[in-house]
Amino acid sequence: MHQFKKLSVWQKAMSLTTSVYELTENFPAKEQFGLTTQIRRSSVSVASNIAEGAGRNSKGEFKQFLGIATGSLYELETQLLISSQVGYTDEQRVNGLISSIEEIHKMLIGLKASLN
Repeated sequence: MHQFKKLSVWQKAMSLTTSVYELTENFPAKEQFGLTTQIRRSSVSVASNIAEGAGRNSKGEFKQFLGIATGSLYELETQLLISSQVGYTDEQRVNGLISSIEEIHKMLIGLKASLN
């Protein structure tokens, strides 16, 4: 359907994932298989689901995967807030990432609407 690499929302999601990986580099080693992995997986899921949806056969399928990407954004935001609350990162860095999450969310809404 779409060339996903040209989608601005996919590009922003990729950038978010890079930022998340940089943030979690400094998490405690004891979280390697816990919160670090969960945060990274949910961030990777956003861009991955945009790409997978773009490769599907119908607009309806694409919209479904955009919905999954949105769910992953909410999951990521929750995990970032937890990481701040337990002291693994500072609130300012988390707020910057949450701003990116909100921007991507708005872009996903717009992309879904354009598929109607």
